Amino acid sequence: MDIVEDLNTLRAQVRAWRMAGERIAFVPTMGNLHEGHITLVREAGQRARRVIASIFVNPLQFGPSEDLAAYPRTPERDRTLLAAAGCDLLFAPAVATMYPQGQEAQTRVEVPGVSDLLCGASRPGHFIGVATVVCKLFNMVQPDLALFGEKDFQQLLVIRRLVADLNLPVEIAGVPTVREPDGLAMSSRNGYLSAAERAQAPALYQALTAAARGLAAGRPAPEIESEAAEIIAAAGLRPDYVSVRRAADLAEPAVSDAELVVLAAAYLGRTRLIDNLRVTRPGT
Repeated sequence: MDIVEDLNTLRAQVRAWRMAGERIAFVPTMGNLHEGHITLVREAGQRARRVIASIFVNPLQFGPSEDLAAYPRTPERDRTLLAAAGCDLLFAPAVATMYPQGQEAQTRVEVPGVSDLLCGASRPGHFIGVATVVCKLFNMVQPDLALFGEKDFQQLLVIRRLVADLNLPVEIAGVPTVREPDGLAMSSRNGYLSAAERAQAPALYQALTAAARGLAAGRPAPEIESEAAEIIAAAGLRPDYVSVRRAADLAEPAVSDAELVVLAAAYLGRTRLIDNLRVTRPGT
C-alpha cells in the first residue's frame, strides 16, 4: 500500500490508474479504524480494481466544545489494517494541505434542509464541515465510487444530496452498520466508554429495536419515539433525540410512507452515541 500526503502525488497515481482503465473506489475516514471501516474497504475492493482510503481528522466538523484535540489517532495501526484489507493507496493529508488558506477563509459547502435536522440541530455547523471536506476529497481523489457506513445515516443522505446537487460524477454506496455481538454500532468514539458505560451502551440499539417492532406493527410514531427515549433514559443514557423519519429524505413521514428509519442519539458520560434502524411499514 502506498502512503501519500501531497495532492500532486495523489493525482499522478490516480491519472495512471485512469489511463489503464481501472475503476477507483474511495473510503474517506478520520482514522482510529475499526471493523466497520475495514468492511467498507473490503467492499470497495469487490466493486473496483483500485481502492483509496483517506485519513483526515477534519477540524471543520468539530464544534468549539467538541473533542477535536482528544479524538483518538492511531496511524500505525490504521495503516496495518488498511494494507491487510487490500487498500492500494492511503491519502493522509495535513490540515495545511486541505485548507491552505486557513480554516476561516475556506470556501464552504452547505446542503440545506437535511443538514439542519437531528444531529445538525444538536451540532450546528457540523454538516457544513462534513460536506466541505467530502467535496474537497472527491475533487482530489476523483473516484468512480465512494462508500459510507449507514450508521451515520444522516451524513449519508447529506452526501447523496451534495453529489446530486453539484452533479459530481461519483456513485455513492451505503454499507450496512457493523455491530458488536451485543448490538452496539461500531464507532471510533466507543473507545471513550468506560467499562461500566460500555455495559450500558447497547441500550441505544435495544431501544431502536423496540421502536422498529412498534413501527412494523403499525403503532403511531410519537408513541414509539417516547417509549424509546424512556428505554434509553432508564439505562442511564441521556437521550438527545429519538425520531421516526422518511428514509428517502428524513422528512416527517406521511401515513402512506412505507420506507422509514428510526434514528437516535444519546449521551453516555462524555460520549455521544448515534444509531438507526431501517423499517418497512406494512400495509402502506
